[in-house]
Amino acid sequence: MQNFGMSMLWFWVSYIIVTLIGIGHTIFNIVVLHMKSMKDGPGMGEGYEKTKPWHPLYNIILFTVFGYLYMRGLSMPTLNEALITGAIWAGICIVFDVFGWVIIKHPWSLSFKEFYVDYQPWITLIYIAIFLGPVIGFFLC
Repeated sequence: MQNFGMSMLWFWVSYIIVTLIGIGHTIFNIVVLHMKSMKDGPGMGEGYEKTKPWHPLYNIILFTVFGYLYMRGLSMPTLNEALITGAIWAGICIVFDVFGWVIIKHPWSLSFKEFYVDYQPWITLIYIAIFLGPVIGFFLC
């Protein structure tokens, strides 16, 4: 039986960690590898652009780890439970991202076009990875 509280705990821990890794990777590229930042060039800058292919990888690894921890914590995990959890996690992420990365303005916010068109295929692969995290985690139990 689903434990929504634990599901949300593992989801948000994973979301925060994957976001911090992505930001850290971008900062590393700019500071250590001397790539251009968003203030030095068009769009988000070379430092961020070079991290994009890594984003789905961060997500599939972390959401699988935390999906596994969640599924392992259930008394009788099922594939149906994993599919529902993956759908909830992906759905929350899709809604939260539109607010956190597009609507709410901050130095790293993006336009709708930058996030949903220019960020292809990476954003789609990220959402698929988040959906699959609990499913793969179920099979690892």
